[in-house]
Amino acid sequence: MELVVEIYRASESFPKRETYGLTAQCRRAAVSLPSNVAEGHGRKHLGDYLHQLSVANGSLMELETQILIAGRLGYLPADERDILLRRTSDVGRMLAGLIAALKRRRVR
Repeated sequence: MELVVEIYRASESFPKRETYGLTAQCRRAAVSLPSNVAEGHGRKHLGDYLHQLSVANGSLMELETQILIAGRLGYLPADERDILLRRTSDVGRMLAGLIAALKRRRVR
C-alpha cells in the first residue's frame, strides 16, 4: 500500500500531457498490486490465491518498467527512481516469499 502512495506522489510531478499516459499507467499498475493480493486472499481456493499473486507480480514488473521509462524521459530524478525501484524490489521479495510459503502449504 505504501508503494501506491509513493507512486501517486512521484507521478504528480509528471508533465500534464502524461495524465492519461504514463501517469495513469503507473498509478493503475501500482493500485493493481495490493488489489490483486487482497482479491486472492479473499478467494476460497489456494490455487486462486496463487493465481492472483502471479497477476500482482506481473503488475509489479509493469510498474518497474514504467518507473524506468519515467526516469529515461526525465520525469523522475535518478535518486527518486532508485528509491522507487528499491521499493518495488522489496515488494517483489515479499510476494515471492508469500508465494513460496503458500506453495509449501499446498504440498502438505
